[in-house]
Amino acid sequence: VGWSHSVSPRVRIYCVRIETGIGPSHPRHWPILRSSRLGESQLDHSVGKVSDLRPMELLRSEEMNLVQLIIPSESAHRTISYLGELGLLQFNDLNPDRSPFQHTYASQVKRCGEMARKLHFLRDQINKAGLISSSTLNGLKDVNIDELEVKLADLEVELLEINGNNEKLQRTFSELSEFQLVLQKAGMFFSLARSSATARQRELEESAIVSESMDSPLLLEQEMQTDPSKQVGLGFIAGVVAKSKASAFERILFRATRGNMFFRLAAVGEPVIDPATGEKVEKIVFVVFFSGQRARMKILKICEAFGANLYPFPEDVGRQAHMLSEVSSRLSELQATIDAGIRYRDTVLATSVHRLQQWTVVVQREKATYHTLNMLSVDVTKKCLVAEGWCPLSAKEQIQDALQRATFDSNSQIGTIFQVIHTKESPPTFFKTNRFTVAFQEIVDAYGVARYQEVNPGVYTIITFPFLFAVMFGDWGHGIIMLLAILFLILNEKKYENQKLGDIMSMTFGGRYIILLMSLFSIYTGLIYNEFFSVPFSIFGSSSYHCRDPSCSDTKTSGLVKIISEVYPFGVDPTWHGTTTELTFLNSLKMKMSILLGVAQMNLGIVLSYFNAEFFKSSLDIWYQFVPQIIFLNALFGYLCILIIVKWCTGSTADLYHVMIYMFLSPTDELGENQLFWGQKYAQIVLLLLAVIAVPCMLLPKPLILRRHHLQRLQGRAYGILGGSDTDSIDMEHESDLDHEEFDFGEVFVHQMIHTIEFVLGAVSNTASYLRLWALSLAHAELSTVFYEKVLVLSWSYQNIIIICIGVIIFACATVGVLLIMETLSAFLHALRLHWVEFQNKFYQGDGYKFQPFSFATLPEEI
Repeated sequence: VGWSHSVSPRVRIYCVRIETGIGPSHPRHWPILRSSRLGESQLDHSVGKVSDLRPMELLRSEEMNLVQLIIPSESAHRTISYLGELGLLQFNDLNPDRSPFQHTYASQVKRCGEMARKLHFLRDQINKAGLISSSTLNGLKDVNIDELEVKLADLEVELLEINGNNEKLQRTFSELSEFQLVLQKAGMFFSLARSSATARQRELEESAIVSESMDSPLLLEQEMQTDPSKQVGLGFIAGVVAKSKASAFERILFRATRGNMFFRLAAVGEPVIDPATGEKVEKIVFVVFFSGQRARMKILKICEAFGANLYPFPEDVGRQAHMLSEVSSRLSELQATIDAGIRYRDTVLATSVHRLQQWTVVVQREKATYHTLNMLSVDVTKKCLVAEGWCPLSAKEQIQDALQRATFDSNSQIGTIFQVIHTKESPPTFFKTNRFTVAFQEIVDAYGVARYQEVNPGVYTIITFPFLFAVMFGDWGHGIIMLLAILFLILNEKKYENQKLGDIMSMTFGGRYIILLMSLFSIYTGLIYNEFFSVPFSIFGSSSYHCRDPSCSDTKTSGLVKIISEVYPFGVDPTWHGTTTELTFLNSLKMKMSILLGVAQMNLGIVLSYFNAEFFKSSLDIWYQFVPQIIFLNALFGYLCILIIVKWCTGSTADLYHVMIYMFLSPTDELGENQLFWGQKYAQIVLLLLAVIAVPCMLLPKPLILRRHHLQRLQGRAYGILGGSDTDSIDMEHESDLDHEEFDFGEVFVHQMIHTIEFVLGAVSNTASYLRLWALSLAHAELSTVFYEKVLVLSWSYQNIIIICIGVIIFACATVGVLLIMETLSAFLHALRLHWVEFQNKFYQGDGYKFQPFSFATLPEEI
């Protein structure tokens, strides 16, 4: 015996090392022992029987097992990692009451989170540098997580240092660039002012020599005699400010100095990089002339408030030229230094750009592995971990193989113990889908996830959903356009599935196979309706109707004459189009067709409820739910469908509205001209009685029988089993606790009454709801006719090329926008409602939960 440990009060696990001397004694070749409170032989026998069953594929969810794993601590990480690669085991959280900081592997999760942060920083740097990272995932197992942590830390430190130096250099470069602009623009101010002052002084001197006025000498003498100490000196400040703040800046300066200032500005041609923010901003160069120290202090404060950058500007022309040359040389040196730094940064990033995706996947998997390890229960000796979870029955061998590989690769002396736990918990629901069926399954799951192993409506939705859509959208011209558009997506699906698409485009691409079937069925129903953009064609032969005379002048008044005994081979006769009775004929046809389709689909739903009851061995649901429901629905609306078919076959003029109404009001009255077959009155009475009897059969027996069974169970619990060990008594008490279910007869009766009322009223309302097939089909056909006749035909009648082009453009836009987008969405939503409400409520519980295994394949692509 290698070791033994009591895992729980009910389960004791032993790991026995068996050495026979025949084969290798490595742990990989040890058998996996299963044990439970039911006994090893019983469990192995039951598992052997269940494993012989084939999975139900899409009709019913995969059979699931609740399993327990006893994992040695030294191989726990590798075991969970291998199970994540397999993706067939959903772990249950055995530590739900613990906070994230109390988990065993909280420090490892924090460590992986820090590595994820560094990878995110590295990805941002690569994107800013304009480098393209490859998506190769080869060599994931060669990456050591400890070495990766050290490498990421070194990369972060180095990149932060490079970025810090680059930011300082960029700030200095931006400041020198602004200083250069100030020297250039302000130098132009002063040079212009000097030239203007020199010219003015020359004019004054010339005018003083020529003038002989008596006042001129006195004024000149007065100016010459002015004390230099009393002359007021002017100061100035130069800098740059944002162009958007220039007008407000000048206004505040004027008010603060009470107009005692002179403001000059010059626009900069191109936006410059602001040293503070690092963003490109349109700026102006300004020079403010003022007088006095108080004005200077005010101007400085205003400049600081407006974010203006001030720079020193010498008055001497020589110093200006010298400073300008120095700034230009420093700018060239800085630019060379910045370029060298960027090249070095790109070199550093290039060493990791090709492995970034690989590192990201490794860190994601490591973090997910430790998150899953935190869901495991740690043994008191800390030598093993206990895991529980759900797995498909068909995946047991794969899981066991992964456990054996993990034990071998981690060089563990003890193998992982895998055992099945018998429980009454409801297992998760798991359907094996592919790229074709997944979209249809998502439609069903949007209503509710199927209960474990109940009939999956997704199987039937693959056909019924696009078909009911096509009944409302029937036009083979529109169907061909949809088909061509969706074939383009399907043929390029490998290209688009790796791209990030918009919300609308991603939904369309995800449902591409639904739209494919919708377009094919639309072509089929469009051929039945004989509508190609509302235009009929004689594809399947000539019409059975002709005009009474060659001029067809009395078509609208006297009608057409049927000259061929046989009907049109396929679909609606094209001659019906454009006649005065077209709308009446099509309304009658589509309305009756909608009722036939609706009753057929509701019957299918009730029949599926029988298969559910048969599968779950519920005879009560068969006899007191399925039988009354199928009788009630078909006694009323199944009979209506028979009347419709008989009327079509016999050509009778009976009023079916009158027949159905007076079947309830006056069932014993004679039908007269509304009689379609012999004995119809007595058949209606019998069907009406069956429908009335079916209602109490749905309401009363099931609650009463459940109450009787409950009382019998209570009476049986009054007797105990004599003898047996303490462990057996504990197991018996546990089983009795599991079997005990509270029973409230009032609640059960009210629930059954609500279910009965819902079905009885729903039989009427749901049948009427299927008339939306007729209404939307009619609306689609009439809109198509309006766009064709009032836009395309009308524009064509003008015989003007410009009007014809405008008409064709309007017709195309209306067809695409209204008929191919809005009508498609409308018909899609109505078909969705018919499946969710009218079809699925007959048998579908939808109160299950999805099987969500721990899988690396479901991790996000980016951290």
